[in-house]
Amino acid sequence: MTAIATRTRRAPEQLRALAEEGNRLVGDGTAEEIVGWVAATFPDRVAVASSMETGVLCHLVSQQIPGVDVLFLDTGYHFAETLGARAEAEHSLDVHVVDVRPRLSVAEQDAAYGERLHDRDPEACCRMRKVEPLREALTGYEVWMSGVRRDESPDRAGTQAVTFDERNGIVKVNPLVSWSQDQMTGYGLRHRVPTNLLLSPEYPSIGCEPCTAPVEPGADPRSGRWAGRGKTECGIHR
Repeated sequence: MTAIATRTRRAPEQLRALAEEGNRLVGDGTAEEIVGWVAATFPDRVAVASSMETGVLCHLVSQQIPGVDVLFLDTGYHFAETLGARAEAEHSLDVHVVDVRPRLSVAEQDAAYGERLHDRDPEACCRMRKVEPLREALTGYEVWMSGVRRDESPDRAGTQAVTFDERNGIVKVNPLVSWSQDQMTGYGLRHRVPTNLLLSPEYPSIGCEPCTAPVEPGADPRSGRWAGRGKTECGIHR
């Protein structure tokens, strides 16, 4: 992991109050208005988390926060196309990509817990390779932004634009929360943002290669994630 924000952040109660204020002020605003509020309120304490499915959020944020830190959870299980999108984002967008890696390599995890833990206990695998690394990476930031949208799945239908992330003790902002897939596609085409080459009706949601399968036509866009394992989220958005 490369250097990230390290200065002491404001106390949780202060950040919780700011989250409440932000939701009141821009919770129903446009994505640009939401990012503008973040830029004014947290001028240099911002992180964007990106799975590199698309560079839309990274591009949108960089228009008001040039050089923003983009946290990429490098799980060791990504598709080659995902790593290609990450490299393109670093090259073509005004962002600073930070590779966030687990404490254990895939080989070390296999030695400690057995091979293909993601098949036997996907919750444990996601916790060690996504949830815990992100929590550590967010130390020092006061706000993180994600690309969660309400139309992605029933579990995300009630997502707010600005919330307080109790798990990580900081503000969480979802600027694209009210966008549709058509809006995402349109923005990406207009601004020629980096996009994962796998992204398609067959692969509308892309995670780690062992846990991502093609979806049936018309199915929930996230139904290909952990298919058949009784799991719908990795845990970072709970």
